[in-house]
Amino acid sequence: MKTDLKGLGAHEIEQWAMAQGLEAYRGRQIRHWLFKKLAKSFEEMTTLPRDLRDSLEEKACISHMERVETQGSRDGTKKYLFKLEDDHFIESVLIPERDHDTLCISSQAGCAMDCRFCLTAKQGLKRNLTASEIVDQVIHVKRSMDDPDRLTNIVFMGMGEPLANYEAVKRAVINLMDDGGLNFSRRKITLSTCGLVPQMERWGREMNIKLAVSLNAADDNTRSLLMPINNKYPLKSLLGACKALPLPKGERITFEYILIKEINDRDEDAWNLAEVLKGIRAKINLIPLNPHQETSMSPPSMERIRQFQDILLKRYYTAIIRKSRGSDILAACGQLSGKAS
Repeated sequence: MKTDLKGLGAHEIEQWAMAQGLEAYRGRQIRHWLFKKLAKSFEEMTTLPRDLRDSLEEKACISHMERVETQGSRDGTKKYLFKLEDDHFIESVLIPERDHDTLCISSQAGCAMDCRFCLTAKQGLKRNLTASEIVDQVIHVKRSMDDPDRLTNIVFMGMGEPLANYEAVKRAVINLMDDGGLNFSRRKITLSTCGLVPQMERWGREMNIKLAVSLNAADDNTRSLLMPINNKYPLKSLLGACKALPLPKGERITFEYILIKEINDRDEDAWNLAEVLKGIRAKINLIPLNPHQETSMSPPSMERIRQFQDILLKRYYTAIIRKSRGSDILAACGQLSGKAS
């Protein structure tokens, strides 16, 4: 079986090169072509001798996905549909900001978490992505951009639960951050989780990037209704893990709270949220539910959302109402399906 070089770390690719009888620097050269030059093939690696390029074709591969479709939203958001080599599909979303772009990437094809408000959950889990497939989303999008340097932020908020694909996501994050890889700042990468407590605790020990926790309710009954994972890791367990995370100085955990009409949007819910987050360095993102064709739930009115926010502000929390981006092309939070338009 050929070695997929895009999935190797910096030390691993040097070790692989030496195992082939090459100098370690050849591994660094290959890595430079993969992550700096965004090479699609060994043929493009023109600083390597011809006989070495031919040899690499026999021993290794550069995995790639097929970009099937790109949709543009009225607000400038772009959604990319990728076909994997085994015919599964995933989506990534490029979100333009004033002075930079953010890319929302997937970690799984489908998802097993079964959150009631999420369209991805309706598919169930197809499979985990490899580290190469996770990183390849970033490479594909950078290749498509007029100004790739605008892409400075990565969020693991696409299809799938990142911490359910722990090893591949960890390997991908390392390649995203490594200065010989894609060289993203640690502070510009955020991983969102529905609350897999053991993996969160391990991630806190092993990695040092921002965590966002999909909370969506401040009592166990409501959260279990919306997110079945709460039956396994209820709020006491989840919030205990959050309090124990070794946050760098000045950093906070982002809690994502999707507001759903007449389910989790009452004043009482806001007061409960303020109470359960006490003692945690928290920032709260309030996200109006993004409707889709497979749910009967709807978002609250903007007036209700602002009333909810006001309660949190009175308790001295940073609470930001997040405007949905790309909802007209089903690219917003909870709307990704991995299907062509």
